[in-house]
Amino acid sequence: MLGFRSPNTANVSGRGTSIRRMELELPDGNILALPDGATGADAAAAIGPGLARAALAVKVDGEVQDLARPLPSGNQGPPKLEIITERSGQDALGLIRHDAAHVLAAAVMELYPGVKISIGPPIENGFYYDFAFPEGVSLSEADFERIEAKMREHIAADEPFTREDVPAQDALDRFRREGQDYKVELIEDLVRDQAVPTVSLYTNNGFTDLCRGPHAPSTKRIKAFKLQSVAGAYWRGDSSKPMLTRVYGTAFFSEKDLQEYLARLEQARARDHRRLGPQLGLFTFSEVSPGAAFWLPAGTEVFNSLVALSREMGRERGYVEVKTPQIYDSSLWRTSGHWQKYRENMFVTEYEGRQMAVKPMNCPGHCHLYSLQRHSYRELPVRYWEPGLLHRREPSGTLHGLLRVRHFAQDDSHIFCTEDQIQDEVSGVLEFAFATYEVFGIDVKLELSTRPEDRIGAEELWDKSETALLQALDAHGLPYKISEGEGAFYGPKIDLHMTDSLGRSWQLGTCQLDYNFPERFELTYTGPDNAEHRPVMIHRALMGSYERFIGILLEHLNGELPPWLAPVQAIVLPIADRHLDYAGAVRDRLWAEGGRVEVDERTESVGRKIRDAELRKIPYMLVVGDREQEGGQVSVREHRRGDVGSVALDEFIGRLSEQVKTRARI
Repeated sequence: MLGFRSPNTANVSGRGTSIRRMELELPDGNILALPDGATGADAAAAIGPGLARAALAVKVDGEVQDLARPLPSGNQGPPKLEIITERSGQDALGLIRHDAAHVLAAAVMELYPGVKISIGPPIENGFYYDFAFPEGVSLSEADFERIEAKMREHIAADEPFTREDVPAQDALDRFRREGQDYKVELIEDLVRDQAVPTVSLYTNNGFTDLCRGPHAPSTKRIKAFKLQSVAGAYWRGDSSKPMLTRVYGTAFFSEKDLQEYLARLEQARARDHRRLGPQLGLFTFSEVSPGAAFWLPAGTEVFNSLVALSREMGRERGYVEVKTPQIYDSSLWRTSGHWQKYRENMFVTEYEGRQMAVKPMNCPGHCHLYSLQRHSYRELPVRYWEPGLLHRREPSGTLHGLLRVRHFAQDDSHIFCTEDQIQDEVSGVLEFAFATYEVFGIDVKLELSTRPEDRIGAEELWDKSETALLQALDAHGLPYKISEGEGAFYGPKIDLHMTDSLGRSWQLGTCQLDYNFPERFELTYTGPDNAEHRPVMIHRALMGSYERFIGILLEHLNGELPPWLAPVQAIVLPIADRHLDYAGAVRDRLWAEGGRVEVDERTESVGRKIRDAELRKIPYMLVVGDREQEGGQVSVREHRRGDVGSVALDEFIGRLSEQVKTRARI
């Protein structure tokens, strides 16, 4: 049946009996013909017995489903079929992590009678399940060993995951009898909002859960797992609802993969910017202003160096710096659509009878600024840039060091141009982005995010803007992937993602094309025909927020900032007190040349001073003693590399100056 196209019907045994057949297209382009009603397991078996044993699930036209479910027939050509095995990457890991979440719930229900269960999905690096424990019962990481032991019993038992589609009312009656209030609420919402007649239940051994699936064939496919942490989580993310206990874990197909992942986590903990920042004297946090960093002098140097980089590179590319207010009347936010779609994330106040809001982004203010003057086509493109301070009302539970804050600054720009200039301007933004990331040795991947369901503006404007971004990417032969429905509510966007030294993905920059804001703000320019025309707007940020970029950079580099960015570029280490005067002279010379330098005047041994400088991750340590003092030299040590020899002070100053000027990464 493999490798050729069969007719849709076939006679069996010459008796005239006709069996309906379906066709499916395999990844290699071959056509697989199967009887109507065949399952994913049948498809795997038809291809080969080895694949049948290895199969975990199937993917049909991009949707993963259980092996036991009947395959759909294609109305317009054969559906695309892929058999998922352990080698299928995230699709396979997602299956066993979902399995592990169910096994976790089964174990907890056995160990803690009376517990109520809610939801337990797979997530990017593992899974979680949310529980409501009976009054007086709490869970901590100390309980994990007991729970894991019970989970291993379920896995060793090789319990099949069986799916049953039942009338919604039957499922409601069942979970009401069992006192599972959260499952009841979920089903009631499905019936009310989607009018579903049936729901799916999955059972392994005696544990039955409300679940859409899919799942692997049995619990034994989980080869290695570990519970990791406990956290509080509001039911359905709503702070007015009960606080549940969330248990996080992860699962892999081998113990080796699990241990490698746990080792990466340990590395990530060691590199956590929330630890590195205070350790290096860069920033700290206080409950006086939660979600806002307090930048210490050293951290302010880093922050200002990044802003200076944005300013310098932007000026070379025709950007003009502007400064706009922090607080605006609500009418501005109503015009932009943020009042209707983003108000819950804004800090809102009232003054002299007027509703006001602190700005969470710069774009409406830049639109208003553009509208305050007349513009000719001869001026376009207008490229505003502002490292503006922004405030967003992020829930306390989502705050995370510098990566998720309430107060931050963006390297934010808005370009107003003609339609004819779109291709050049988008290309210019991408060139600017690549040049910026090259400074840090960062490689990025591009993602085109298209119109979301909740959006503003006419469909023809979305068609034009999505087409324009596609053409800009294709014109330069840039590889990208499409992320359906992930655009901003006012326009599609190109997002730029990096993978850090620990293999984690981060979104950095964005380039968003917007026909809607110019329309809503009635922005115009005078064309060569003396008539009024509507400009197009491009939203652009390359580092994103400086706070978040610094957090990512600290973890990516393990706090080892290059000399141009390091708050202290060099520290002078006198061997004895008699060398203090020369050490001070070295510092003063470097300072006069713009260097950021200190002298360690403590009466500690030079070895202790070197160790402390290494902990501070200072790029250069300049040891000075009798020989250096007599010869006008410094003995240079580089962070982590050790002694690199003695050089004349002027030579070192020249070397450091060149590295700072060129922003060398070393």
